[in-house]
Amino acid sequence: MIAVVQRVSEASVRINKAIIGQIGIGFMVLLGISEDDTEEDVFWIIKKIVGLRIFSDLNDKLNLDLAQVDGNVLLISQFSLQASTKKGNRPSFITAARPEQAIPLYEKAIQVLNDGIGKKIETGVFGADMKVSLINDGPMTIILDSKNKV
Repeated sequence: MIAVVQRVSEASVRINKAIIGQIGIGFMVLLGISEDDTEEDVFWIIKKIVGLRIFSDLNDKLNLDLAQVDGNVLLISQFSLQASTKKGNRPSFITAARPEQAIPLYEKAIQVLNDGIGKKIETGVFGADMKVSLINDGPMTIILDSKNKV
């Protein structure tokens, strides 16, 4: 499981020109689920997201986590994070989880993230054609990979 976590001052997602999810300060998270991911990967990656200390404290040091800044999360499923570009120029998505496996793991991630930050997170719609907008604060972008824990 791969998560691209972007610290944002605002972010939103639209489907058919209608905003379906929107946040202010917090994290915009793109989540890529692979065919060998399990609930263990969900718990590991969400724990990392919730605990990331990438907000500045009063001394301008990156010491604060999401809860300490009363931040929110916009979580978007993005299978293309599982792309392999080792051969040629056309990405292969063969390791991306099929919807029957990915949807339950995505829904579990939503639940665990809701519980982890103690408030409802905003989401996209799995498999939909979405338009995502954000203002990356910093810029600050962190990539987490549950297969690269050590």
